[in-house]
Amino acid sequence: MYRNDKVIRRYSEPFKLKILAELSTGKHTKSELCKLYSIAPTTVNVWVKKYNRTDLMNTRVKVETKDEISRIKELQKEIEQLKKLLLKKDLDALVEESYLEVAAEDLGYKSIAELKKSYV
Repeated sequence: MYRNDKVIRRYSEPFKLKILAELSTGKHTKSELCKLYSIAPTTVNVWVKKYNRTDLMNTRVKVETKDEISRIKELQKEIEQLKKLLLKKDLDALVEESYLEVAAEDLGYKSIAELKKSYV
């Protein structure tokens, strides 16, 4: 058996339009049409995009309650606060490191590690 033994199907324009028309009537779902005519669902999606039939596109509806929305906003505020605290902590550590470098230099040590060893 050869690698290129796949069947390549070419669909005519009227056939594509017929499938889209059947899909738009709502008589069959996309998956039913795909099984009925042995078409891949991705192929039908390509046709929907090609013919600009946005009415047939899959839509995603997100339903949220007011409690969920307020909870999301609270969590976003908390994330921002935590980011600020983390930034402050990093800056404090950087300042402390700088102070240690200056202190080590003033006391005649070559590095902070050498200064820390002498005080341990």
